[in-house]
Amino acid sequence: MMGEVHSIISQSSTLPPKKYKLGYTQGAFDMFHVGHLRLINRASMQCEKLLVGVNSDALISQYKNKTPIIPENERAEIIRNIKSVDYCEIVNTLDKILLYKKYNFNAVFIGDDWKGSARWQQTETALAEWNVPVIYLPYTKDISSTILREARTNFVGDNNENR
Repeated sequence: MMGEVHSIISQSSTLPPKKYKLGYTQGAFDMFHVGHLRLINRASMQCEKLLVGVNSDALISQYKNKTPIIPENERAEIIRNIKSVDYCEIVNTLDKILLYKKYNFNAVFIGDDWKGSARWQQTETALAEWNVPVIYLPYTKDISSTILREARTNFVGDNNENR
């Protein structure tokens, strides 16, 4: 066991430096699932520190016309307790330039399901003026908060018989 630990430590000291100093990703993270976790972990592998923006309840209501199931403070608490997350902030805007000016990140990470969308093409162009790349990471198929939201009526514990 101790030999394995020493091997891991020596391997980690020979790893190349991470490409970005501060990375940024953002989302609602309502009904947190493995796709969220994979995106965050993949982003953290490319930067020394990772800042995760959790969309506020008001922001989600504004752009999705939905009320989050999990309140913003609880969603932020979940994100803060992921070991690959260094910083977590509740945010009130989707405007990455405003967020860049506030946090000065070096890269933005997003799922590749957004690649080619008008919104993200515009974001790429705007961030390029600040030399901040948008990095598209693999999207986890067949899972989303929307799928979970629709399926939640049939989950274990839905009735009081099992309590």
